[in-house]
This record gives sequence, C-alpha cells and structure tokens, in this order.
Amino acid sequence: MLDAPPVVGLWGTPAWAGRAMQLLREAGFAPVTYAPTERWLDTLLDRYPALLLVDATQPAWATWVIALKAEQATRRVPVLVVAAQRTIERMAQEAGADGVLWLDDLDRTLVERAGALAWRMDAVTRALLACQCAQPLPPLGQQGVRHFNAGEYYAQHEAFEAQWMAERGPVRELYRAILQVGVAYYHVTRGNHAGALRMLQRSVQWFARLPDVCQGVDVRQLREDAERARHVLQALPAEQIASFDRSLLRPIRLAKP
Repeated sequence: MLDAPPVVGLWGTPAWAGRAMQLLREAGFAPVTYAPTERWLDTLLDRYPALLLVDATQPAWATWVIALKAEQATRRVPVLVVAAQRTIERMAQEAGADGVLWLDDLDRTLVERAGALAWRMDAVTRALLACQCAQPLPPLGQQGVRHFNAGEYYAQHEAFEAQWMAERGPVRELYRAILQVGVAYYHVTRGNHAGALRMLQRSVQWFARLPDVCQGVDVRQLREDAERARHVLQALPAEQIASFDRSLLRPIRLAKP
C-alpha cells in the first residue's frame, strides 16, 4: 500500500467532481468518491484516504467534518472543504477542517493544495523505512510474534509496546499496527465487541504507512486478516460476540527470505 498512488477522496459527488478527479488523476493521485452515509467510517477504512475533499453545498458538511476529526481512526486524514462562498471559511475552521479550497480556483490550486496536504511519506523517511524493513525483527518483536501466534494477546501487547517505545524510526508503525490487531483479538476473546472493532479500525492508518513485507513480517497478510475480522465484527450484533468465528484470529505469518 505504501507504493500505491495516494487516495484523494471526494465526499459525495458534487458538480465539480468530474473535473477534480481528472486533475487529480493526471497529477498521480487516485481519486475516489465516498458516500456520506451512516456507514461512512467503514467506507473510509476500506480504502484509507490521504486527503478528503468535502463539498460545502451539502447541508450536513460541517457535521461530517466534525465526525471525521473526532474519530481516532480518521482524525489524521487532512480535510479540505470545497466552497464557493467565502463565509464558509470560519465554519470550516471551527469544524476542524485543514483548509478551504475555493471552487473558482479549482483548476489553478487543487493539485497544489492536494500535494501539500495529502499524506505522503517524504523521500528521506521512505528510504529510512526501507532500510529498517530490510533488517530482521528485533528480539522484543520476535517475542511479541511468539506471544501473538500463541494466542497470548495481552503479552504480545506488552512486548510490542516496549519495542514501539524504544524505536524512533518509521518502522515503529509496524509494531503499533501489530499491537493494535493483537489487542483487538484480545477483546474478541474477552467478549468486548466495541473494543475489538475500535482497535481494528484504528490499526488501518498504520498499515497504510507500511510496505507489504517489513522485518520479515508478512504485513500484507496481517492487514488482510485484520480487515476480514473487522468486516465480520461490523456485521455481527454486539450481543452475539460469543459466536464470532475465532478461526479468523489468524497468526502472524513470516515472509520467506
């Protein structure tokens, strides 16, 4: 996912959507539209955006921005409100948006603003992450994997949290992603539907910053396993958590050298 074009989401399908998507596509982004429905969080997590463009002509646009910025799984996603009226600017700031893009400047400034705001790893950090991912998993991480694969999810949390705190480079997001999936699985085994779903939702943002293999961990497989578990939990009523198929709590797979 790290090497994929950054996703720029359009919140709804405004009249300017076609032109915006063309400009973004030509600039190397992957534009997609998201429907502002009650299941908005599920939709965003299925294709995590590097930037969201919110149409200010929608009656509830400010409510959506507030919700996006309040939710821990999406609050780091930059939000640009696209508006025609200058009076919108203060409302956008109060809602927590990262800026306003004026509709009459769309052709001139969209690509520049998207490039400045959309989350993309800079070249230096990218090179450092590649270097760190090529190294073997450190001892605490190896211990965490053993606990995870043994179903000792609380113990894996302790190991990966210690490893995360000891690391200052970008590879620390690997430990955070694994840790949060393990905590989610722990909540499943304890019958905590809300806690499990919340942790799986939060883990998505860290997976989005990682390559498919890092320090010998098959990140892609773990990401897919966590996504599958999240979808099942979303469809399962909270009171039926005991019926969750625990075979979906799959171990971490180590990539072949």
